[in-house]
Amino acid sequence: MSVQEIEINKHAVLPPIISNYDKEFLERMQRYIIIEAEKVGCTDERLADEYFIIYRNVFDKIIEHVSAYKTILTSIKQEYDSFIETIKEGQRNAFYLHGKLKVLSAEPTTLVYHRKRVVQLETKIRVIEANSSMIQMQLEKLREVKTKSSAKEIKCLRDAINPSRHIPGMTMEESVNLDSLNEYFVRLEKKYEEIKQHMKAKYIPQSRKTDLDEEEIRALQRRDIAEALNNELRFRHRKTEMVLSAFSTWIDSDMSISFQDYVLQINKTQRILPDDQTLVEELLEEDPSKAKEAEVLLDYIERFNELFANGEYESAAVFAGNSPRGILRNLETMKKFKEVGKVKGKTLPLLLFFEALFNTSRAAKKPVNAYLTLEGIKCGLSEKRLDLVVHWITRQRLTFSEVAGNVICHYGEQNSYCKSKCLALAQIIYNECGLHKKAVLCLCKQGQIYGAMEYMLQFKDFSNDDLMDIIEECPVVEFINCLTHKWKGQSPLLSSCLVVLHFFSIGMKETGLSLLQELDKNGRETTEQLMINDPFSALEDWQELADVCFQNDFCRLSSDIISILRSQEGVSEIPLDEFNLMEHVFW
Repeated sequence: MSVQEIEINKHAVLPPIISNYDKEFLERMQRYIIIEAEKVGCTDERLADEYFIIYRNVFDKIIEHVSAYKTILTSIKQEYDSFIETIKEGQRNAFYLHGKLKVLSAEPTTLVYHRKRVVQLETKIRVIEANSSMIQMQLEKLREVKTKSSAKEIKCLRDAINPSRHIPGMTMEESVNLDSLNEYFVRLEKKYEEIKQHMKAKYIPQSRKTDLDEEEIRALQRRDIAEALNNELRFRHRKTEMVLSAFSTWIDSDMSISFQDYVLQINKTQRILPDDQTLVEELLEEDPSKAKEAEVLLDYIERFNELFANGEYESAAVFAGNSPRGILRNLETMKKFKEVGKVKGKTLPLLLFFEALFNTSRAAKKPVNAYLTLEGIKCGLSEKRLDLVVHWITRQRLTFSEVAGNVICHYGEQNSYCKSKCLALAQIIYNECGLHKKAVLCLCKQGQIYGAMEYMLQFKDFSNDDLMDIIEECPVVEFINCLTHKWKGQSPLLSSCLVVLHFFSIGMKETGLSLLQELDKNGRETTEQLMINDPFSALEDWQELADVCFQNDFCRLSSDIISILRSQEGVSEIPLDEFNLMEHVFW
């Protein structure tokens, strides 16, 4: 061995001696790689992103372990990461460009299909246009034929009998049966004879109508003249009787005063009967118009009774509705129509009466009273004529009542298809009657929550009991939230705490749980604002609400209420009772 070789061997580097600590670290890393690879399903043959993540984590741990080379290893790792990210970005771009290339390669085929479809549609359009022009020409020819045809030819065409046409009122078997045809022919002959009789008895030629109208005018004039003469003679007769009676009484007296003064004295002292009092007034005033008016009223009633007796109920109803001074617009007339009942094949006479009565209510001096209004609404609803009831309530001059509104609400509940319309009508009635609580309830049931709030702000005469009754009847969470929160700058109308406790106290637990869920969802800040702006609830009420929340598994809301109560000024020291214990159990 040469001296030079000995010198080299002398300075040769010995292999590194690994400490037990490093050896254990390397074994942990090896085990980590094997375990993580098995978890994510990586293999040595297939390189995956998960495999890269595993080795990157191992590299990070080695960097942390070897503190002396931390800086240089971190730089190396960053370079590798940026290089790998560049490769991935290139793969993504390549995938995107590959897809775009496929789309571009498919465009010529799509263009060919579109052009072929364009040719097909153009051909179809030409066919449609040709058909349209042909149909237009046919229509023009038909119009020309129609214009040239005379009225006589058209009438003959209409009256032409088609022997193959189905005979009305007969089945196909009856139309080929000789006996049935003979019976049908006999019925037609009878009907023809009846029509001829009606034409002779009930109808007159059109040419005589003018003559009859003139004759009617002359007869009416003669009647008016005779009526005026009759009234004047009757008045004179009554006046003569009155003068004779008063004169006889004056003769029997001492005749110390004049006869005219004696009549005035009789009028003042009322020494005569009421009928004679009327005569005295007529004698002094000499006004025969009142007597004439009474005669007109009597004639009107007689005419009504005549129509009613003949079964002309529609004319009688119109007659009653337009009666002077409303003498037939009363309960007795209604009972008379009600006693008739239903007439087969015709409208109910009672409904005809109410229709005439309500339709003339604006022309009458007084509105229809409450009882007749109620009976008319009941009659219209019983006959399924909600359209008439809507017209009467919205257009006519009636007197509404609470019972009428209740009847319409009940009808809407029984017939769900018109429930919203019935609620709107009931709200009009309740509003007219001043029943604001029921009007708001109708708005809520229609889903008009904001309309109900505006209505309450407009009238401002709702007590807490009224509002509680409304939300009991219509427990809508949205409406309750509007009542328990500020509305257009106004203070809350109800306390959310008291509302929830009220629902639990009356057995409406589901509604109470819905409100608690809403409070719990809104968070601590909203709950705190509600408690600050609540002028109705006391400390004990909120503590009771916290107890209810805890019992129904709203522990976080219960804890929020307790902590807010503690943080408020003046109630920072709450005794350690069951509420504090609940909070400790919760935490």
